[in-house]
Amino acid sequence: MAERSNASDCKSDDFGLRGFESLPAHMILKAKLKRLYKSGLSMQEISEKTGWNYHPVTYWMSKYNIPRRSRSEATYVKRNPNGDPFKIKIKLNKKESELKALGLGIYWGEGDKSPNNTSVRLGNTDPFLIKKFREFLRKVYRVKEKKFSYGLILFNDIKESKAVSFWKKHLGIKRKQLGKITIIPPQGKGTYKKKSEYGVLTISFTNKKLKEQILGEIKKIYN
Repeated sequence: MAERSNASDCKSDDFGLRGFESLPAHMILKAKLKRLYKSGLSMQEISEKTGWNYHPVTYWMSKYNIPRRSRSEATYVKRNPNGDPFKIKIKLNKKESELKALGLGIYWGEGDKSPNNTSVRLGNTDPFLIKKFREFLRKVYRVKEKKFSYGLILFNDIKESKAVSFWKKHLGIKRKQLGKITIIPPQGKGTYKKKSEYGVLTISFTNKKLKEQILGEIKKIYN
């Protein structure tokens, strides 16, 4: 590639390619490009990392039919350099299968299904529903606790400290995990305070791929 574009210049122990020494030079080059691109590097970053000129990099990518990422896929890889922050559990026991069905039902009824939002996001006033949905994400999709974010929406005549204590106790979270608390004015008259005495708690996990996975599972139910 340019001054260093000859495939014979590609040492097989570069970039984790030990054991490829017996391959022809062009295959070593192809393997290196695929490995670098799969690691999440853009073609420009491959050029900068290797010292190869950019245009030869694009040429050999096309020459070897190495699939290109879309802009959204490239963004996803950048945000998740270590791979998906979740792992789907394929083999489920009876209890886990029931949990999956329940979790999908909860999200179908209460979750954010907008394709413009990349978060798996659900809000509710019932702490037990929130806990069950969180259990669903933890056990079926193996989302780690540190990946969840929480939010709280309160009416302006609800005591904030009381609501915060309520959710901390029921969900086993710390105040800092709640992030910013949104205060809104009461909506008309009625018994809303009894229904939302402690506000609406939202739980979110920002990941476009998992949201598409969950919405795809829900679609199977009603198709």
